[in-house]
Amino acid sequence: MNGFIIAGTHSGCGKTTITLGLMAALKKRGLKVQPFKAGPDFIDTGLHRLVTGRHSRNLDIWMCGEDYVKECFYKYSTDVDISIIEGVMGMYDGEHSTAKLAGLLNLPVILVVDAYGMAESAGAVVKGFREYRAAEQQNSRATVVEPFATALLSYCATELINGVIFNRVASDNHFKRLKDSVRDVTVLGYLPRDLDFEIPHRHLGLTVAEENPLTEKNIEKLAETVMKHVDLSLFCGKKTLTNKPGRIASYSVIPACRESFLAEGLRTSRNDNKTIIAVAYDKAFCFYYEDNLDLLRGVGAEIVTFSPLSDSAIPDKADAIYIGGGYPELYAEELSKNKSMIEDIYNWANSGNPIYAECGGLMYLSKGIYDFNGNFFEMAGVFPFDTEMKKGRSHLGYREILLKEDCILGKKGKRLRGHEFHYSEIKDRRQNTEHREQNTACHSVLDTESREGMDSRLRTAGMTECGIQTRIYFIKDNNGHNLPDEGYRFKNTLASYIHIHFGSDSEIARNFLNHIKEQ
Repeated sequence: MNGFIIAGTHSGCGKTTITLGLMAALKKRGLKVQPFKAGPDFIDTGLHRLVTGRHSRNLDIWMCGEDYVKECFYKYSTDVDISIIEGVMGMYDGEHSTAKLAGLLNLPVILVVDAYGMAESAGAVVKGFREYRAAEQQNSRATVVEPFATALLSYCATELINGVIFNRVASDNHFKRLKDSVRDVTVLGYLPRDLDFEIPHRHLGLTVAEENPLTEKNIEKLAETVMKHVDLSLFCGKKTLTNKPGRIASYSVIPACRESFLAEGLRTSRNDNKTIIAVAYDKAFCFYYEDNLDLLRGVGAEIVTFSPLSDSAIPDKADAIYIGGGYPELYAEELSKNKSMIEDIYNWANSGNPIYAECGGLMYLSKGIYDFNGNFFEMAGVFPFDTEMKKGRSHLGYREILLKEDCILGKKGKRLRGHEFHYSEIKDRRQNTEHREQNTACHSVLDTESREGMDSRLRTAGMTECGIQTRIYFIKDNNGHNLPDEGYRFKNTLASYIHIHFGSDSEIARNFLNHIKEQ
């Protein structure tokens, strides 16, 4: 199995463009390409799928642990010609960086360098990235018992970066100056500055794949540009990036230190009486970890999709609903106008049927959404609060959850991990009185008490008069700092801003399914 990681000097250096270009070019050469993304990202993974035709997988050490990451990479790399991992931020940024992932998987790194306004200094940049970790380790080691460890770390650091691709190069002459400045690393090629290729940006990042930001013509042009300016022979078996072609020979045996629940999640269930989970999937709701769906399938679920934007009702015979994140704020007017779906969702929740929602799903289940311009659009009204878009980012980071109560995700005391990234906030407005009469009592509870200052009796009991169980999650960030409690429950509906990765605990998928069956 061959593979490599695309790392960058910093965010915005061109990692995504070059990653997509390499995927498109290698696919055009007839190779089966398996995409991966370092870290908790939904947008890049969607673009990977658009280009390769295969679902991209998230490899996140903090959320899922090293064993799961290695197993996931192994599982999805076995039946392809080459695997490509797009890194996150700068190569060394963060405790669980792209560099750490490369070391864990023993894969070569291709460093993307933005060459705009740069010539011979590129050599210093590459040298710095190549030697940084070794120097850091040497400076941090003070004991005399570790010379061998220091030497080994130095070797690993300098061998980690095995290739360089320059982005935004002005001309062939410019590229020659860049290439001549680099020592001891293979310069694979470049992308020109005048490349007419750009993926539109918005407040959560790039435009999602479901909105087709890349046409077939765009992808073809990108592939041809890469084939013209990058030496693809290094990826097609004629040459190798190092004396070792980046193979993962040690992964022929899956780590046995814990139960292999990913393998379980990939098995096809023989149960003909499958539990049907209706997953909201369209332009407004498209943020899902693909592993979550696979793990649910593996324990006996059948996944069917529906569109809150265009469908009139929940799919027939559905046993539960899963509403992921996305951009409901951009499609708030369309969602609000689909009254039959809103009614169906509300009645489903009010009848005690299971719903699990994350981020955009939480917004959809609120009374309504205030968009960036302050316009209000009514939503399903399952929860007695509004959500409001902010001009700046509200929350971003890893999250560890301790369940206060039994729920669809697991039993009380269970620890789960995920991430949070959004521009909206929960906001209660007393003046909004034209919502569902059925929720009037609930509205009065939360409309008179802010999220920060809720009545202590309710906070202690966790229950309002109308069945809203608030904040059943204890939350910490990845540094162990306590954050405000979260996780909102109404009857059998659970919603939160946090995207849980089901790979963070081997029992989540089965608990999810068992909870549905018990209802």
